[in-house]
Amino acid sequence: MTNLTETGIGYTDGDVDTNIHNSGPTLGSLIEQRYSRRDTLQRGGAAIVAATMGSSVLAACDSNFDDNGTGPTVSAGTNGATTSGKPVTLTGTGSASAYAWTQVAGPTVTLTGADTLTASFIAPSVSAATTLSFQLAAANSSGPSSISKVDIVVSPAVLGFTAIAKNKLDVVSVPAGYTVTVINRTGDPILPGVAAYKNDGTDTNFAGRIGDHGDALYWYGLNAAGARDATSSTRGLIVQNHENINQQYLHVAGATAGVRPESEAIKEIECHGVSVTEVSEGAGRAWAVNATSAFNRRLTPSTPMVFNGPVKGSDFLKTAFSTDGTTARGTINNCANGTTPWGTALTCEENWAGYFRRATTDVAGRTAKELTALTRYGVTGNGNYGWSTVVPADASNTLFRRWDARVTGATATDDFRNEPNLFGWVVEIDPYDKTKAPRKRTALGRMGHEGCWPGAFVVGKKPAWYMGDDAVNEYLYKFVSNTAWVAADADATDRLSIGDKYLDAGTLYVAVFNADGTGAWKALTFGSNGIDASYAPYAFANQVDVLVNPRLAADAAGATPMDRPEWTAVNPVTGDVYLTLTNNANRVVSTDTPTASQRRTDAANPRVYVDPPKPDRGNRNGHIIRLKETGGTTDATAFTWDIYLFGSGSDLDATNINVSGLTADQDFSSPDGLYFSRASNAAGQVKPLLWFQTDDSAFTDVTNCMMLAAMPGTVGDGGARTITNSSAAAVTSTQATRVGAAPTAATLKRFLVGPLECEITGVDSTPDGRTLFVGIQHPGENGTPAAPSSHWPDSQATGTAGATIRPRSAVVVITKNDGGLVGL
Repeated sequence: MTNLTETGIGYTDGDVDTNIHNSGPTLGSLIEQRYSRRDTLQRGGAAIVAATMGSSVLAACDSNFDDNGTGPTVSAGTNGATTSGKPVTLTGTGSASAYAWTQVAGPTVTLTGADTLTASFIAPSVSAATTLSFQLAAANSSGPSSISKVDIVVSPAVLGFTAIAKNKLDVVSVPAGYTVTVINRTGDPILPGVAAYKNDGTDTNFAGRIGDHGDALYWYGLNAAGARDATSSTRGLIVQNHENINQQYLHVAGATAGVRPESEAIKEIECHGVSVTEVSEGAGRAWAVNATSAFNRRLTPSTPMVFNGPVKGSDFLKTAFSTDGTTARGTINNCANGTTPWGTALTCEENWAGYFRRATTDVAGRTAKELTALTRYGVTGNGNYGWSTVVPADASNTLFRRWDARVTGATATDDFRNEPNLFGWVVEIDPYDKTKAPRKRTALGRMGHEGCWPGAFVVGKKPAWYMGDDAVNEYLYKFVSNTAWVAADADATDRLSIGDKYLDAGTLYVAVFNADGTGAWKALTFGSNGIDASYAPYAFANQVDVLVNPRLAADAAGATPMDRPEWTAVNPVTGDVYLTLTNNANRVVSTDTPTASQRRTDAANPRVYVDPPKPDRGNRNGHIIRLKETGGTTDATAFTWDIYLFGSGSDLDATNINVSGLTADQDFSSPDGLYFSRASNAAGQVKPLLWFQTDDSAFTDVTNCMMLAAMPGTVGDGGARTITNSSAAAVTSTQATRVGAAPTAATLKRFLVGPLECEITGVDSTPDGRTLFVGIQHPGENGTPAAPSSHWPDSQATGTAGATIRPRSAVVVITKNDGGLVGL
């Protein structure tokens, strides 16, 4: 703060409008003496103006001030109050030729317009009410200067919006005060020379367009020169998964049945995978895609990739295409994601098994172990979209034959019986370098990977990534690297080699949730936890066998089957790990005798009920569970847990279904996407915002899918609870569980509702938190080419569009009109 006693001027009443006249040094002498900013602040208002405003003012004002007792009038305005993340405008008044705002107390902020009467800043993150003090100095070309002070009290962040009501509109609805912009629509060209998208089923070359079913996404910053800059919030790359397709809209009159035409199959295949696009903020905070950026690219199921880690080169990966088991073609059904501090993207292969053609009679030439593994992973059926039926124009082209996993040749290198083993991995991509082939990281195991989110990176500690296996009654996993974190690796330029260092060797664990609120991580290592050749259902041969078949290894280890484990997210402040459990129609009460596909309730999956009007029994609305690692370290082997939120309609049984006491502003069903705000801004500090998204069918009679914002507490902030469930035969039974503190109107609100028949999936922000990117997937998924059941995003502006306009998946860019942080 300015030392006013040095100037000989008293200041006792604290009135922010008090003018302080000052006979400071001449501006010429300031230049001559080269005062530091700190020295200048200590010597009065005229020097503040000179030092802050720079050489242009100094040149104009190089004269002594007259100390005649009069000077310019100035007022810094009235004291104010705000909360973290909100924009603040300091509005001064005065009569002078030069002004300068400086901060003299409180957490440092960046002032915009500091050389005008009106300056602004974003309120910083604070854990308690904190005073920020600012001083406005004014001066003329001669005469004394004046200064005035104002205080702004900043309180901790709050959810600063009015909840959105549930609705069935064909638009993306957000709170008042926000703007929605649509980018990256299915079919948008992202490579030079690709034609504009007609959206009538005639379009081709999806290897140069945005794919369909946009899913998880992440922002990777660029500086003005086009180099990696993790702090950039105005220019960057969006890496987005493309999980699946709305097949009917890709063709003029829908897909051809039976033997598939090559041209149709190519289009469908290319719509899957990953896109990398450059986006930037322009004038007026308008966001746009650079469709000709050198960074833009598509990764499809045909893109060359390589295997890394323990399974590389093993017999499991050998096919007619990759006879040495080291290379692969592409990635598919990419759902959630992960990231690394060294600037690479992790994309996760989820429901890949259904793409393969394999009849139950395909047993000849198979070992008993092979058949067990194929059944456990669900590799049985005709193959999604029938790609294996294509008869290519070039008989040597195996891009379609590869989807036929039947034994047709003498050995594994004569056919594609092992092709399913080439999928189900976490794939690392360098978004900044398209010359580097993506790497399938086999140390993280093969499963229906939903996501792969990292825990905290602490120097000297082994980092971990948390992974859900997206199917009912599957498990939660984590991978702990063998290598302790070295901070300098975050800035490496050969990013995939850093991935080799941390992701190619480590321990894969699976979670066991105990009834008392404790839990354990069981290592999936050959020779431990029952994982060896003596395991009757599947005789493991070695660690490679374990990593190719971790579901079977987790069975052997006694892992807890979960209600469809999907996204993971880690609270950047507490380290608590959150997991969405979307729903489970195969959960039964403890008195039932389960079928092979069913599981009884347990403490971590405690509900069975009917949610009218649907007759299905089970946990139809899902829940969000969370855990705290013992000792707060990512390599812990024990944890505590509770259930953060139970999905439910607000009108359902408050004792046994709406256990979290959700109101009409909070109720949701089938949580899926999950994300904590970045720790680089106020939304991710102190009490970080948790964003979660829904992928629902149980609640769609009432509302479209949605995204909510929350400010959760921590594991253990609630207590024990007993739920009464009822079987199909109306036999009741009780289930004890652990629940988190109930949400309040201040800690949980609905922020967004999507268009008709969509899923909300994928969310990230710029590092400053002022721009949010959200994925809108498969609007109108139940329509036909002749009668689309949504017209979004064409309907976004007015709520309606032409009756035959086909819907498209896309990304929405959400900004706050006042320039503040989204959500706060």
